[in-house]
Amino acid sequence: MAERIAVVGAGLIGGAWAIVFARAGHSVRIWDPAPGAAEAALATVAARLGDFAAAGLVAEAPATIAARVAAAPTLEACLEGADHVQENGPERVEVKRETFARLDAIAPAGVVLASSTSGIPASAFTEGLAGRARCLVAHPVNPPSLVPLVELVPAPWTDPAVVARTRALMGAVGQVPVTAMKETKGFVLNRLQAALVAEAFRLVRDGVMSVEDVDACVKDGLGLRWSFMGPFETIDLNAPGGVADYAARFGGLMGSITEEQTPFRYDAETVAKVDGARRAVLERDDIAGRSAWRDRRLMALAAFRKAQGA
Repeated sequence: MAERIAVVGAGLIGGAWAIVFARAGHSVRIWDPAPGAAEAALATVAARLGDFAAAGLVAEAPATIAARVAAAPTLEACLEGADHVQENGPERVEVKRETFARLDAIAPAGVVLASSTSGIPASAFTEGLAGRARCLVAHPVNPPSLVPLVELVPAPWTDPAVVARTRALMGAVGQVPVTAMKETKGFVLNRLQAALVAEAFRLVRDGVMSVEDVDACVKDGLGLRWSFMGPFETIDLNAPGGVADYAARFGGLMGSITEEQTPFRYDAETVAKVDGARRAVLERDDIAGRSAWRDRRLMALAAFRKAQGA
């Protein structure tokens, strides 16, 4: 059954969410406090849907999907009749508190209030709300219209039925929801990413390998397997007897490596070294163009996964 989705915040993530819900057949209203931002998002959505159609990633005409997305003149109009709210505001806890206080005051009881925040736990901005039981984090990967994972992170007081309902919605619109059983700093995806990125910086800082070659280790090594299986399945297949056999064979080595991995604090000298290496191959003004190239590669990968039944 089609639902009405309210997208609050019309930036890159908000626009991508509008595509996710609209291509699944839902009606979407999008609002942003910045004048003209919601209207600009509509143009971006229409353009992106053309790219999706060219890649074979949507079943309907782009104009048909785009017609399901409308700009709302006010937050009240955006929330009117909504079944689910997806908030995409600035990553500042005080802004989240103010926004969710307004959402909770305006949205009728029973409407789920979900935040796309990348790392602020729902407990930090919903504790004092009358409707705090309907609030949770639904953290996407940028852009959610191409990378399907969504982390559902409830606060201690979030109603389990709200988590289940949100998980069902995300699955129904083609996303891949995962549920955290408790809040952690940065959630799970960012914690996994932080561990790898920190080690990459340390290897460059300590003169072990160049920036380009560290990238190659992931792009042409780990990333090929990780594009269709996770770390546990990877090690399960890396020893004849599975995970237990892997731990027996390599646990000593891998454990000793982690003992050397001290926290990395993003010191200015190392950051400048890595940034300089990247700017040598990609001018700062070319980042947006390379990001568009990345999205086209993600489209091609999504089309391949779709064809393979992934």
